[in-house]
Amino acid sequence: MIQRIQSIWLLLASVCTFASLKFSFYSGIKPNDTALHELNATVTFFLLITSIALGVLALMNIFIYKKRKTQLRLCVLGISLETLLIFLYYRETATFTQGTYSLTAILQSLVILAFGLAVRAINKDEKMVKDSDRLR
Repeated sequence: MIQRIQSIWLLLASVCTFASLKFSFYSGIKPNDTALHELNATVTFFLLITSIALGVLALMNIFIYKKRKTQLRLCVLGISLETLLIFLYYRETATFTQGTYSLTAILQSLVILAFGLAVRAINKDEKMVKDSDRLR
């Protein structure tokens, strides 16, 4: 299970997703307020639920290593959920009058990258299994 590289990529995706609960995506000033506000996954209910679901999906996906097709489908679902999460973050930044994206916003891109690399590794495993079955 842990010897397979996709387990490392899925663990990285999970860690980055759970880190987004703590670190900010955007910092700025809201209308009619002079205080600096940070946008992270705990600000709205939809961001929180989507982030937690994505992190749990990535962790759960590590332990179904015997079912590669299901694992592949869940990775594609994870990429879709992360795209939705980035859209939700972008929509939430519209509530700020001015501000900047934080350096930790890169975590969201790392999640997509990690899921993509996991998909690639799962496909390699699937091809290796098919080739070994053909040789028997």
